[in-house]
Amino acid sequence: MSGDVSALLVGFARTLRHAGVAAGPDRVQTMLRAVDALGAVTPARLYWAGRQTLCAEPDDLAIYDAAFAAYFGGQQPAAGRLVNPAPAPPSIAAPYTSGPPADAADTGEQPQLLGLSASTVEILRQRDFALLTPRERDEVRRLLALLGPQTAARRSRRRRPARGGEVDPTRTVRSALRHAGEPTRLATRRRGQRPRRLVLLVDVSGSMSPYADALLRFAHAAVRRRPTGTEVFTLGTRLTRITRALRHRDPDAALHAASVAIPDWHGGTRLADALKAFLDRWGQRGTARGAIVVVFSDGWERGSPAALAAQTQRLSRLAYRLVWVNPHRGKAGFAPLAGGMAAALPHLDNFVAGHTLDALDELVRVIAK
Repeated sequence: MSGDVSALLVGFARTLRHAGVAAGPDRVQTMLRAVDALGAVTPARLYWAGRQTLCAEPDDLAIYDAAFAAYFGGQQPAAGRLVNPAPAPPSIAAPYTSGPPADAADTGEQPQLLGLSASTVEILRQRDFALLTPRERDEVRRLLALLGPQTAARRSRRRRPARGGEVDPTRTVRSALRHAGEPTRLATRRRGQRPRRLVLLVDVSGSMSPYADALLRFAHAAVRRRPTGTEVFTLGTRLTRITRALRHRDPDAALHAASVAIPDWHGGTRLADALKAFLDRWGQRGTARGAIVVVFSDGWERGSPAALAAQTQRLSRLAYRLVWVNPHRGKAGFAPLAGGMAAALPHLDNFVAGHTLDALDELVRVIAK
């Protein structure tokens, strides 16, 4: 198997992990061996090799099918026995067009080789959201639906039974009462762990309009991953909570509901006022405390940069980590010269790009840390 195909399959496994399938390194190695044993790399063989090795539970199958269709630009083949087609050289030069990766026995023709869809997918992953064609935008939307950021765990206040740790007096006494009052063993407990809350603040002003759709779809994927542990607000001339709207299963329906709820879509920018409203009503009361807060904005501020600096500093003190995503961050020649961006920069824990799929994939890793 060539290095290009291996890199493609590893990238597909990473996409599956982001979508919620536990495709660990051991399963990836098993998939690579299975694909290598099958010989020629065809879409159908790749589909079934991955399905048999990367999926461990029935719930994984639907996620796998959606991820395969999004990553490789086609649909999964119909269920049935995989028939060995006529021998074909393991070339990967021909592009993979969209459509079901049918086998040669189903179509009567030589199966089209997988070559690289990878090249198409990798190009899309590095394309600026503002420069996408309508067809590319549809493909990117399918890939965005698979990005489900997961936050790092924190220690919970609740204690759980465990092997080792502090003595649990209640369980120890109950155990003794079942044995005529004689203590037979000491029950122990430890504080459990739970994921940190994720708070997303998305700038929907006019200067962010080329990126607002992609960023809100990223927020939708985050809400679908953890509906009760994720909060989403939009920033513009005012603050709007859209968490409930983004809980729709369908991304298009969720964005339509969000657009109806947002009164200042593509309007002006008052980041300081919007952040202050968030902190006064939500953040100070617990939403931002100990949470990972991500602000999506280019930093253009109509108000005073000093006011934005003060609110950003206030937010950074409440949050566990404060991440700022600027779509222009990854472009050549970028410098944080906008007044609002320069004022907020000293109070940030991470300052990352957000203009491509690769940039949002990096953001997922930053949130997970």
